[in-house]
Amino acid sequence: MLRTRAVAAGILLTLAVLTGGCASGPDSSSDSEGVATVEIAISGDEITPNGEERAVAVGQEVDLVVTADAPGEIHVHSDPEQEFAYEGTGDPETFSMSIDRPGQVEVESHTLDRLIVKLVVS
Repeated sequence: MLRTRAVAAGILLTLAVLTGGCASGPDSSSDSEGVATVEIAISGDEITPNGEERAVAVGQEVDLVVTADAPGEIHVHSDPEQEFAYEGTGDPETFSMSIDRPGQVEVESHTLDRLIVKLVVS
C-alpha cells in the first residue's frame, strides 16, 4: 500500500512539473490545442517582446501575432528560414509556423534589425 502511494505521488509530481513548467512569459501562451502564441507589438522603434526566450516543442504550431504601426518584415532563422511581411495597419496579423528540430531559433525584425524573441525548441 505504501509503495502504491509513493508511485502515485511520483506520477502526480511529474505531471505537476510537466504542466506547471510550460509557462513562458506574458507575451507567449499555449492554448488547449497546443498552439503557442507569441504576441509581438511594434510601435516606432519599440518592440515587445524584446529578445526574451520562449519555450516551444518540436513540431508545435507557433502563431506570431504581429501588431505594428508601419509595414515591415519578420525573419525566422529556422531551417528552412522563413520570412513574414506584415502590413502595419495597427490590426493584428497572424503568421503560423512550426520548427521541426530542437535548438534555438531567433525571430528578428528585418526592418529594425533587432531580435524580437528567441524560441527555445525542445
